[in-house]
Amino acid sequence: MARIIYSLFFYLMLPFIIIRLLYKSRQSHGYRKRWRERFGWFDAPKQTGAIWVHAVSVGETIAAIPMIKALQKAYPDKPLIITSMTPTGSERVRALFHDSVFHVYVPYDFPGAVKRFLRKVQPSMLILMETELWPNCLHYCAKQHVPILLANARLSERSYVGYRRIKNVAATMLSEITLIGAQAQPDAERFIQLGAASDKVIVTGSMKFDISIAPDIYEQAKALRQLLGADRSIWIAASTHENEEEQVLKAFQKIRQRVPDALLILVPRHPERFPKVAELCRKHGYQVVCRSQQQACSLSTDIYLGDTMGELLTLYGASDIAFVGGSLVPIGGHNMLEPAALAIPSITGPNYFNFTTIVQLLEKSGGLRKIQDADGLADVVIEWFKDPIARQQAGAQSKQVVESHRGAVAAHLRMIDKLLH
Repeated sequence: MARIIYSLFFYLMLPFIIIRLLYKSRQSHGYRKRWRERFGWFDAPKQTGAIWVHAVSVGETIAAIPMIKALQKAYPDKPLIITSMTPTGSERVRALFHDSVFHVYVPYDFPGAVKRFLRKVQPSMLILMETELWPNCLHYCAKQHVPILLANARLSERSYVGYRRIKNVAATMLSEITLIGAQAQPDAERFIQLGAASDKVIVTGSMKFDISIAPDIYEQAKALRQLLGADRSIWIAASTHENEEEQVLKAFQKIRQRVPDALLILVPRHPERFPKVAELCRKHGYQVVCRSQQQACSLSTDIYLGDTMGELLTLYGASDIAFVGGSLVPIGGHNMLEPAALAIPSITGPNYFNFTTIVQLLEKSGGLRKIQDADGLADVVIEWFKDPIARQQAGAQSKQVVESHRGAVAAHLRMIDKLLH
């Protein structure tokens, strides 16, 4: 009954969903395209029985890369379908995998849209990345005996409290999932407390530790460093959000007083905000060079704006210190393991609830520092700039954390093999 009420409510929300798409399309034109896919209308793939992987946006797509590549190697005859919710997620799938996978937007969780999707695809299993739970999607997959793996699953304390308010609905959804690969023991315990059977939940670690840095990334980062200024003190503020850049610029003002040659690489999380952030920087009196212009920085350049997609690892690799955004505002943080894999020490603000275990591991190693505000951010950046030996040691320690916690992809492959056979 709860799912029926939910479905009726979802149908009533349809006009607002369309209005939201139109609103988002004002800044990102990708939201104006391919609407039919969102309602289960698309040209069906040539093969059925595919492994279906759903990664809602860019972060989940990046986390899924090692697993998808491993699946292509382990099951070369098995087609792969990757779904996402956002245009940026779609762009990353297409840029990374081209025609080796079939990509389509995931259908909205209307019963009709979900059933149309399943009829066309006829998947052999569904792999949901992290915590993407939709009642109708889970219900109709379970009804058609499609095994479901919740992979790289995390459940923050904040999300757990939210699900507790609808515990019966949450328990029903979790009962329809075949296996859960939890990132850490606290995640596993929260899933079980919400109603998941304990024998369904396996602690696998995080796939983010299985990040692989391609050799050409190092070469591109080295070339970029020359373009920016090999001898300059360079720090990056990556995946920043609205109201966070202001705090980063406040910290930068304080940093420049102690480290006059400091250059800031600023990378907003969402591409539709690139022009707005560039204008913000100029309003503060800073000279800005945009990555998309492919220009070298002069000594008078203050900020290098990362306004391209798919180059974050290269930008990290050209930096000495990384601040990972989404953490000075209540977003929950972003992936601190990307700079760590490149031996770059990192900094996070107080809002890192989506990466609690990773932050604890990196902080314990000495490879990450937690700060509370812009002043704290400035102080840590200055401290590491003034002590390059300590900075390099912190970077090496963070990389060691990544190396010592690999193996989640292999654990998930064992679960996938079990479900497929």
